[in-house]
Amino acid sequence: MANKLRLEGKVAIITGAASGIGEATARLFVEHGARVVVADIQDEIGHQVVASIGTEKATYRHCDVTDEKQVEETVAYAVEKYGTLDIMFSNAGTLGTLGSILEMDMTVFDRTMTVNARGSALAVKHAARVMVAKKLRGSIICTASVEAILAGEAPLAYVASKHAILGVVKAAARELGQHGIRVNCVSPYGIVTPLVCETYGGNAAGIEARICEKANLKGVTLNTKHIAEAALFLASDESAYVSAHNLAVDGGLSSIMKLN
Repeated sequence: MANKLRLEGKVAIITGAASGIGEATARLFVEHGARVVVADIQDEIGHQVVASIGTEKATYRHCDVTDEKQVEETVAYAVEKYGTLDIMFSNAGTLGTLGSILEMDMTVFDRTMTVNARGSALAVKHAARVMVAKKLRGSIICTASVEAILAGEAPLAYVASKHAILGVVKAAARELGQHGIRVNCVSPYGIVTPLVCETYGGNAAGIEARICEKANLKGVTLNTKHIAEAALFLASDESAYVSAHNLAVDGGLSSIMKLN
């Protein structure tokens, strides 16, 4: 498998691809033969990512996933540039802000739901429209979270939005299966990304230490490459009969009751 290009000739859009999980996935998809549209609102670093990957293999597109027109135009851009769309990885998201439900800012709640849940729904909608029209057996993937299974320590709005993403995936998979389109999600345990560091404060090493302390699976530190590899599996033909599935990359945490 090491020498096999698992996405050769495929075209993918990855939202939130300028950093973190999205960036790692863009790089891995290209390594496996895909051409990738790096979609994000972080224009400067998005262009840097594309330049480091190679402009013959990747392009950058500004895309705010809360704006339906921008999502639709990003899909149209990919099809115009590359002629098709085989993979949509809806990965853009926000953690919101920390705090108790007793003092919850509903503006923040609405924003978190809009970015995470509505953004995923828009990505699914517009990718699916192209795939159905072109009779493509595409793969659509959304980033959920272990918080969508456990409701651990993240803010309420984040937990609610990730649960909503699971609903989007299941409902979309139900409808789109008749067209040969697969819809799945990947649910990571905690990872140190720029977004996590910005939200929780502190240095990356300190945050990572706290994550590892609470992890079920010891001896491995979860990183963005692990999630990119899970997305690669769901994007490739190796998961040809996998749909409506939530692939938890959490070291078994969400399936095991820990008493300590």
